[in-house]
Amino acid sequence: MILNILKGFAYPFKGMNIINKPEIRRFVIVPLSINIVLFTIAIAILFTMFDQWMQSLLPDFPSWLSWLEDWILWIIWPLFASMIFFVVFYSFTFIANLIAAPFNSLLAEKVELLLKGEPLNKTPSYPVLETVKQSLASEISKLFYLLKWFIIILLISLIPVINIIAPVLWFVFGAWMLALEYIDYPMSNHGYHFKDINRQATSRKTLSFGFGCGTLLLTSIPLLNFLAMPAAVAGATVLSINHGDQI
Repeated sequence: MILNILKGFAYPFKGMNIINKPEIRRFVIVPLSINIVLFTIAIAILFTMFDQWMQSLLPDFPSWLSWLEDWILWIIWPLFASMIFFVVFYSFTFIANLIAAPFNSLLAEKVELLLKGEPLNKTPSYPVLETVKQSLASEISKLFYLLKWFIIILLISLIPVINIIAPVLWFVFGAWMLALEYIDYPMSNHGYHFKDINRQATSRKTLSFGFGCGTLLLTSIPLLNFLAMPAAVAGATVLSINHGDQI
């Protein structure tokens, strides 16, 4: 299990090397530009609203528990801070992917052609219009899947005491959704639908989860998070080629 998680974790970083190849750079420009704009907005919102959000999440302690307050806050403050960072950055990641979906599908196709030694100007296996329709349909399916689990975890986050586990749930949920998000691009280029991708990813969940964790780390590192989306698309394409029958 641990080995598969580590294998999956490495793929976004392999993708970082691929998007730097001269043949691929031109297909990275649009996804990269979208990511830079949206993450800049996300960072601005985070700096503006962070204190207010933390105040609303941290519990009010009764006077008879004041002696415990500093110890409890020392434990839960980093957890809730991490949760806020995750929710903000993941939300903007999802929006960026929704806008860039057709360009990410094109990037996945070109990375696959490069890795298989085929010319990048080869006629796409899907007509461009079909690729766009498939990409947007997948994003809508993912949106409904995301909303279902988002609402459940959000409710848990609002329940006192129980919400101490919320940061862990947000982390697991975010890593899993990022895995599905990016594995979708190379697989949908071959006609797979979201429900099929979700089922295959679940059948090899440790590999997929490891990939999602690596992508989440890239998304969380300043400056590198600008490259996270195209790097994850390229990494997911390599993953799909190497383990297509296992995810």
